Amino acid sequence: MAIEMNGILTAVIIVGIIGLVCGIALAVASIALAVPTDEKAEALTEMLPGANCGACGFSGCAGYAAALSSGKTKNTALCNPGGGEVSKQIAAYLGLEAGEVEPMAAVVLCRGNTENATTKMVYSGVKSCKLASQLFGGPKDCVYGCLGFGDCVKKCPYHAIHICDGVARINPEACRACKLCIETCPKGLIELLPLNKSKSAVLCKNRDKGVLARKECKAACIGCMKCVKVCEANAVTVANFNAHVDYSKCIGCGKCHEACPVKCIDVLNLGQHIML
Repeated sequence: MAIEMNGILTAVIIVGIIGLVCGIALAVASIALAVPTDEKAEALTEMLPGANCGACGFSGCAGYAAALSSGKTKNTALCNPGGGEVSKQIAAYLGLEAGEVEPMAAVVLCRGNTENATTKMVYSGVKSCKLASQLFGGPKDCVYGCLGFGDCVKKCPYHAIHICDGVARINPEACRACKLCIETCPKGLIELLPLNKSKSAVLCKNRDKGVLARKECKAACIGCMKCVKVCEANAVTVANFNAHVDYSKCIGCGKCHEACPVKCIDVLNLGQHIML
């Protein structure tokens, strides 16, 4: 009996010694391999909204905070979701001059709703714009238009996007210009516009010739060039039978809207809180 007890005690002691040695080794390793904590970067991360959208050009909020902390960038106005208030907080903490963040909001450039757009097939697959677009461009005749399955809705962290009559629409008041919806849309239909300025926008991306485009969607751009001819700011161009507005040049006069025979160009002021 005594021999058995001695054997058990010896085993316990050996295991205990091994555990102690391993514990000491792990403690030494944790100290030797520890990554230095950047307290400044952590404080900056706390100031940022945490959207991790990448709109700033860095790998999320932590990446932007690290770049600010290390001096890689001194631009405090790169966070669209945070806006001017976050820019001021960062600038005050770092002793920099606060950059100005122009309020922006996203817009879906398509009016291919169930009334305007025709369909070529009944789609019964996974309700995903990305997947549906891989099947002959999607169920709509216009392969350039919004499919309305809501990939952007699922991606938006601010619940700013809803599907209305088969097309995605964005609430400018809720939008934070994080660009996640822009990256998600497989058709490239979403763009950012200034929130409090009137700008003309072409609500169509169809690049087919006019006659075919109109068969696919009643609201399609026909590339007639009338908008180009009346624009005094030289902000409108037409390429591949589709008009495009340079928002940096547009003065929001509305002449292109008046000249457009299908009214696919509209003057938008997103500060009026209309879902667009």
